[in-house]
Amino acid sequence: MSLDADSLVDRRRMRRKLTFWRVLAVLVAVVGIVAVGAALRGRSELGFGEPVSAQIARIGIRGIIRNDQERVEALDRLGKSRAARAVIVHIDSPGGTTAGSEQLHTALRRLAAKKPTVIVVDGMAASGGYIAAMAGEHIVAQGNSIVGSIGVLFQYPNVTDLLKTIGVKVEEVKSSPLKAAPNGFEPTSPEVRAAIASLVADSYDWFRAMVRERRSIDGELLAKVTDGRVFTGRQGIEFKLVDEIGTEEQAVEWLAKAKGIDAKLPVKDWDLKAQFGDLSFIHLGSAAVLEAVGLGRIARTLADTGTIQSLERLNLDGLLALWHPAASD
Repeated sequence: MSLDADSLVDRRRMRRKLTFWRVLAVLVAVVGIVAVGAALRGRSELGFGEPVSAQIARIGIRGIIRNDQERVEALDRLGKSRAARAVIVHIDSPGGTTAGSEQLHTALRRLAAKKPTVIVVDGMAASGGYIAAMAGEHIVAQGNSIVGSIGVLFQYPNVTDLLKTIGVKVEEVKSSPLKAAPNGFEPTSPEVRAAIASLVADSYDWFRAMVRERRSIDGELLAKVTDGRVFTGRQGIEFKLVDEIGTEEQAVEWLAKAKGIDAKLPVKDWDLKAQFGDLSFIHLGSAAVLEAVGLGRIARTLADTGTIQSLERLNLDGLLALWHPAASD
């Protein structure tokens, strides 16, 4: 009996050691991949790693749009690329902050000034996503894609009644009535509401003027498409928000017909993200580590249920150019 117990203990000890070395091996592999990826990225940024064969660059704008200086720099580098003859921008975004959408639009306009640029709307290009889409010279969308939601939103919670219920009062001393307003701890005064409305109106006028200029829409049609509603891709054709129904295939055809780009050129993905956490090889390495320690299922569940995206939406601040039913409930 004693011998069997000793054998069982030895087996458990060996199993623990084996698990430890497996995890360590995965970690070492991830570190190695990071080092190689960083080295290659560094070479590419210096101009040594750029592909030399002619191609059409494919980039993606997905999810919530915020200010992102690294993305701007990546788009500027793409504009200087000798290999990329044209650019196809895939968009699937409900928008985000108005400032972030403006920054992205400006960067894409600079890119379009150097490379023929066509937009492909995958799932949606709504609000700030549509601001980004208008940077292209031609917009292709699927018939059931969502476009539009042209408008600006300023949202803030007000917990005045809740604080009264639980007997909490927030005291403050400030330099003027409009400082740090609205604060959510007291009813919004008419003066504060007017100041916020002025912000929203100014940003909305900017958005509306962009639609008028970039899409050549005016008069009653402009009023209709800028009332905040969303449209399908098919409706977008009717209202001049979209140029063509289709997918990437139609985008390549347009580049060939309108810009003289060889339709036989390969379409290659270009990564706009330089942050380690956003690189695919880090995702793969992290997944391997989580699988090794038994947490892979948790990571997959968070991704599949959209928990990360929901938390991202809750973290938005300021003026928003965003469309999503859950964000407006």
